[in-house]
Amino acid sequence: MASKIFKLIEEEAHRQKYGLEMIPSENYVSDAVLKALGSILTNKYSEGFPLRRYYGGNEVIDKIETYACDLAKKLFKVPQAYVQSYSGSPANMAVTMAVCEPGDVVMGLSLASGGHLTHGAKLSFSSIFYKAVNYNVRGDDWKIDFDELEALAKKHKPKLIWAGTTAYPFKLDYRRFRKIADMVGATLVADCSHITGLIIAGVHESPVPYCDLIMTTTHKTLRGPRGAMILVTERGFKKDPEIKGKIERAIIPGIQGGPHNHQTAAIAVSLEEALKPSFKKYGAQIAKNAKVLAQSLGTVSETHLVLLSLTGYGYGLGYQAQYGLEEAGITVNKNTIPGEPASPFYPSGIRLGTPALTSRGMKEKDMVKIASWIKRVLEEIRGLDLPKMQDMRKDFLREVKLKLRKNKNLKQIRREVESFAGKFPVPGIS
Repeated sequence: MASKIFKLIEEEAHRQKYGLEMIPSENYVSDAVLKALGSILTNKYSEGFPLRRYYGGNEVIDKIETYACDLAKKLFKVPQAYVQSYSGSPANMAVTMAVCEPGDVVMGLSLASGGHLTHGAKLSFSSIFYKAVNYNVRGDDWKIDFDELEALAKKHKPKLIWAGTTAYPFKLDYRRFRKIADMVGATLVADCSHITGLIIAGVHESPVPYCDLIMTTTHKTLRGPRGAMILVTERGFKKDPEIKGKIERAIIPGIQGGPHNHQTAAIAVSLEEALKPSFKKYGAQIAKNAKVLAQSLGTVSETHLVLLSLTGYGYGLGYQAQYGLEEAGITVNKNTIPGEPASPFYPSGIRLGTPALTSRGMKEKDMVKIASWIKRVLEEIRGLDLPKMQDMRKDFLREVKLKLRKNKNLKQIRREVESFAGKFPVPGIS
């Protein structure tokens, strides 16, 4: 059985090397991060925190986790850091448990406006166990409606306000978030998972001076393993001197048992890399690439991602674009747009980004070329008589995929993409 798995890994390596990974939450880790992630550290259980473990034999693990936390504190200039969370959603759950009691009001950007599930989406824990109130973006420019946010905050008096996004192509005004949080006495938490690499590079403002707590995943633009960190700022300790113990109890026994020590070590390696001057150049290049990519596609981006509306191509065609681009060797994800006219399952937009492409060494001129392929695919889809979601035909998705797979023009674009992508190295593969 193992031999089959390794053959499938080789198949995935080929897909990654000869395709263009453009989902903005994806990236490539370094060989060193892969080495730590695949190490014998996965063998050890270490419930608890350094020097406070429930199991014996953790002397080395304590050193590894302490080192990772120290690197995080140095990188972000904060007094306290936690690196045990398995991923972003559990970390956000731990933060919410530390700050709120069940039934308290939490506020976050709505999912339809580019927010995250854990910031108050209907089926998330953040809405099931807490009273979630969502703010939105404006319809004309897709930017956060701070007037609405302020009015909602004054009305509902949230215990926690999230300043974070997952499909939002603009910079965040942490100063404005802070002002509103102070009006109602809320704890302000930045979820900067998507833009951490841009913050480190100095392309985006740091949330540290304005927020009480910060959660960030360790992949995406940080280019580490799948994981997350919770950071406590000086402001956070002033607001709640007991926050350290609350976060620790929320992590364990609140939502998890033993941390993944191989993951912790890999996070430490990625933080070492992020502290190097070369990382600042990398983060800045991500933003430069996204700006050019967006301009070439007729829209704007101030971050690492592009949210592209396809309403001009038809109704709810995000899923068709995702499948068509995948047939052409370009990986994106279908995504709702603000004021979505169709359906969250068959939305009117796609979300794409530049972190992984930038990790391979691609620059602005390459974004122009990639945008031209994307536009060719979209035009090809426009010209096809594909089954539509609103037609409600049985197995319409299977029909869509089958027609796209047989399309000769998409096959030709894929050959061009493979020839292009194969010239750029992929960490851990090339």
